[in-house]
Amino acid sequence: MTTIGSSDLDVSRLCLGGNVFGWTIDEDASFEVLDAYVAAGGNFIDTADSYFWRKPGNSGGESETIIGNWMAARGNRDDVVIATKVSSLPSKPGLSAANIAEAAEDCLRRLRTDYLDLWYVHTVDDTVPFEETLGALDHAVTSGRVRYAGVSNYCGWRIGRAATWQQAGPGRAPIVANQVRYSLVDRGIEREVVPACTELGVGIFPWSPLGGGVLTGKYRGGIPSDSRAATGHRPDLVAGDSAAGVVEAVATAAEGLATSPVAVALAWLRDRPGVSAPILGARTLGQLTGALASETLELPREILAALDDVSAPPVGYPEDVH
Repeated sequence: MTTIGSSDLDVSRLCLGGNVFGWTIDEDASFEVLDAYVAAGGNFIDTADSYFWRKPGNSGGESETIIGNWMAARGNRDDVVIATKVSSLPSKPGLSAANIAEAAEDCLRRLRTDYLDLWYVHTVDDTVPFEETLGALDHAVTSGRVRYAGVSNYCGWRIGRAATWQQAGPGRAPIVANQVRYSLVDRGIEREVVPACTELGVGIFPWSPLGGGVLTGKYRGGIPSDSRAATGHRPDLVAGDSAAGVVEAVATAAEGLATSPVAVALAWLRDRPGVSAPILGARTLGQLTGALASETLELPREILAALDDVSAPPVGYPEDVH
């Protein structure tokens, strides 16, 4: 277990992402994955009001609805930590105070609960003053509908501004989490985001921890026709020479440790500075089982050093100036 940033929320070291619920798997299959995750000791579930409006026939909120139905069926709301996000949707564009207030009620209704443990602002919206957006989060917390506030996809200066703004005024809800893209093939946040978050007590929650599936090794022999890369998802990671070297290093480490590349990649990420819990979406029980193997995996120092070296991002200015 770990604690989310400066909060008192104790969560599993691997968060179950709900982005596939209602998108690539239906409610019955989602229930199976949720049941297996909890049975294995997991308690932290992530979703968003936008999951998954891009699927034809969906309007957004399907994932929240499925999770709400599951909690109602199992009677376990108080046993799990629920994180969701407020997004700028086609039906309600912009992160204004009015839209955020309405979104809070919609999220609670779909999740069939009267409180959210962690509520993120899903994206940056520069059309609305940031003070208005953060003030709406304050209201959600002080009203009792939300326990803690977070942000998502904030770069270094944005998380620095948001966190210090919240710390500067009495009664403002602290920013305890920043959900960002991070993996062995995508370490860009280490330049500015990680230092800012660790200094300000903001927990880091990596999404796409397997680099869009690249770190599983399934693209080593080409692009499978049924894969997301076949439809244009993150082709830069699949085709890039630097990614290929990282994938081979992960596969070699996994073979030497008699485990899977998935477990190696997640164990490396789990133990990075500032990281609270990687977020993994599992479409099948097999995928979930493979991910959960990382929970008990401790990577030897030599393997950590090798993975750090092969995946190291360019440093650049100002870090290379002494």
